[in-house]
Amino acid sequence: MTNAIESEQLTRVGPGTMMGDLMRQYWLPAAKSSEVVAGGEPLRLMLLGERLIAFRDKAGRVGVMDHRCPHRCASLFYGRNEDGGIRCVYHGWKFDAEGNCIDMPNVPPDQDFRQKVHAKVYKVSERAGVIWVYMGEREAAPPMPGIEATLLPDSELSIMFTQRECNWLQALEGDIDTSHFSWLHVGSVRPEQVDPDNWLMYQVANRAPEYHVTDTDWGTMYCAYRPAEAHRTYWRFAHFAFPFWTFIPQGDFVDRVIARAWVPMDDTHVMFVGFSWKQASRTAVLSGGKPIPGATMAPEMLPNTTDWFGRFRPVQNATNDYMIDREAQRNDVIYTGITHIAMQDQAITESMGAIVDHSCEHLAPSDQMITRTRRRLLMAARALGENGTTPPCVDQPELFQQVRSGEAVLAANDWQSAYRERLQHAVRPLLAPRQAAE
Repeated sequence: MTNAIESEQLTRVGPGTMMGDLMRQYWLPAAKSSEVVAGGEPLRLMLLGERLIAFRDKAGRVGVMDHRCPHRCASLFYGRNEDGGIRCVYHGWKFDAEGNCIDMPNVPPDQDFRQKVHAKVYKVSERAGVIWVYMGEREAAPPMPGIEATLLPDSELSIMFTQRECNWLQALEGDIDTSHFSWLHVGSVRPEQVDPDNWLMYQVANRAPEYHVTDTDWGTMYCAYRPAEAHRTYWRFAHFAFPFWTFIPQGDFVDRVIARAWVPMDDTHVMFVGFSWKQASRTAVLSGGKPIPGATMAPEMLPNTTDWFGRFRPVQNATNDYMIDREAQRNDVIYTGITHIAMQDQAITESMGAIVDHSCEHLAPSDQMITRTRRRLLMAARALGENGTTPPCVDQPELFQQVRSGEAVLAANDWQSAYRERLQHAVRPLLAPRQAAE
C-alpha cells in the first residue's frame, strides 16, 4: 500500500515539491503550436502549478513566462503583443520572448533600469506541432526526448489534447492497468461476437491475465499474457517512461508508433497529450467489422475559453455524469453506459476524487505495474533531492528508441525474448525513406 507520506510525494507537483522537482528536469509538451498565433493574443498556460502565459511575437518567436509583470505583478495575459515582444498595459513595460525588458516608457530616460529587469521565462522548443517547455534550472536545457512518435512529420502524426480534472498520477495509472480493458471497455462483448483470428478474443475469453513486470532504463515495463492456440501465447507489452509517458498495448506491436503524456497542470488537473502514427494498422474488433458499442475514440470538446483551465475540456464531464446511458448499461449494450473509450477512462479516474486517497486502496496482483511504477518514481525523485542524481532519460533521449508497445501471438515461452523478437520486426517509419533508398 502507498502510505500517506508517499502519496503526498507522488501527487504534488508545485514548485519545491519532490515530484515537481523531478518533472522540472524534463521537456513538457504544453500546447499546440496552433494555439499561439504570431502577433496574436497570449494564451493562459498552467504547468506544474505555475500560472504562465505563452505568446508568439510577430517574428514567430514563442515566449513562455510567468503571467505576472515584474513591475507590479499585473497579468501579462492582458498585454499587447507588439513588434519584438509583449507590452504590459499597466505601465507600458515591454518584454521580449527571452524575458528581457526592452522598454520602460513610464520611467524618465536617465532613470531607466531595464537592463536589470527580467521576466521569469522558460526555454521553449517546437516539435510535432506542439510547443514544449523546459522548466528546470539548467543553463542549457537537456536534449529533447527521442520518442519515435514525436519525431514523425506533422503530416503523418495525429495529436490529441484532453484535460482531466484529477491528479496526474491516477490518470496515468489507467494507462498501465491492462486488465481494466476487458471490463471497462469491452465488458459487454462476448467471445461469440469476435472473429476467432481477432486478438480481442483473448481479452474477452480470459479477463484475468497473468503478468510479468520489471524496471527498465527508461522506467517500467509489463507484459500481460494469456494462453493461445498451438502452444502459443498472447502477449501485451506496455511501458511507463519518465517522467509521465505511457505506451499502451492495444494494437499490433509491429507498427504501434504512439506516445501518451500525462502533463500535470497542477495537483488536481492534468493535460493528456497523445501522439500516434496515422499509418499504423487498424483492425475491426467485432465479427463482420462491427465496432464495439460505445467504443468510439474521439470525444466531442467544449469550446476553449481563456481561463486557466479552459482548454480541451470534453462535453461529457462530471456535471452531466458523462452522459451515461443507463438503459444501454442495464441491457448490456455498453458495459459502462458511457460512450467513447477515452470518456470511460476519464469518468473512472475523475470519480476517484481530485487526488485519490491511497489509504482506501486494496491493491491486487493485477496492480503490479502500478506499484512498481510508483516505487520507481519515488526512488528517482528521492535520489534527485538527496544526491542530485539526474533522473532517467533526461540526458539519454536515445533510451526511448527501445520502447515499443503492442500485442502479439508468439510461440516464445520467455517474455523478454518475445519482446526482443518483436522489436527486431518493428516498423520504423523514421527509417523508411533511408531503407527505401538503400
